[in-house]
Amino acid sequence: MAKAIRFDEIGGPDVLRLENVHVGDPGPGEARVRHTYVAVNFIDVYFRTGQYPLALPNGLGSDAVGVVEAVGKGVDDIKVGDRVGYLLGPQGSYSDVRVMPADVLIPLPDGISDKTASTLIMKGMTAQYLFRQVYPLKGHETILYHAAAGGVGLIACQWARALGVTMIGTVSTDEKAEVAKANGCTHTIVTSRENIAERVRELTNGKGVEVVYDSVGKDTLNASIDSLQVRGTLVSNGTSSGPVQIDTRVLARKGSLWVTRPAMVHYATPRSHMLSMARELFDLVLAGTIRSEPGQMYALADAGDAHRALESRKTVGSTVLVP
Repeated sequence: MAKAIRFDEIGGPDVLRLENVHVGDPGPGEARVRHTYVAVNFIDVYFRTGQYPLALPNGLGSDAVGVVEAVGKGVDDIKVGDRVGYLLGPQGSYSDVRVMPADVLIPLPDGISDKTASTLIMKGMTAQYLFRQVYPLKGHETILYHAAAGGVGLIACQWARALGVTMIGTVSTDEKAEVAKANGCTHTIVTSRENIAERVRELTNGKGVEVVYDSVGKDTLNASIDSLQVRGTLVSNGTSSGPVQIDTRVLARKGSLWVTRPAMVHYATPRSHMLSMARELFDLVLAGTIRSEPGQMYALADAGDAHRALESRKTVGSTVLVP
């Protein structure tokens, strides 16, 4: 029997349970993938706690890498033995093997290990669509990026450096500040002892930044808005501290600001677009421009512990589960 993390009620990490599950053969347009590494992302917490509704009982997770064991009828661009990753499709990646729609599978190139790829598929692709699509960076900008020492953040630091972007990154500790700087973050703001907006104004000679990438949400919303220059853009790409509510009158008063709340699915589809995004990311990794390895690893059965560490902000970089 296959193993999978399941939950039948919303709540804390204790609702996650390792169960035996039946995994059959793939049907038309499907492939069966045996996972080597499973990524843990903060969006998984949103599903577990009910912030994002999910029919229960259900599995959890949307991001993993592994090897194709079998393919169904009509699948012609994925074959048995291929190393693949995915970030779209139904919940359930917290498992050792599962059947997936073949059109969401991303072939992994030689030269990038499964372990490295496990930190890239969701997190690296997130950095790609934030920096290259949502607010396309040209190389002269000064930006504010929240959670700069997180899994996406460390990739974003390196990508910003490669683009020639001045990146101001927020972190929670001095130790995380050092990690962010080592990965290319130009300036760091330690939120436990520094005022974000005041420090941004100091670093930009009072002007503010052109764009803020804010995955934190409620706790940083006001600071993000106050850090923007006139006609600046707030990219609200996460709500780890809680959802945000914005009075549009404030946007006018603060300088005719722009706000967007992007979702990966709208940038990574159709399949040809997703593969193009992956190629750009993989090329940077193969060139040595971006380096990424898990910051912490847990056994699949210990998914609850991984969530506790993630929510307590004790993690640095990416967190992965090993089936």
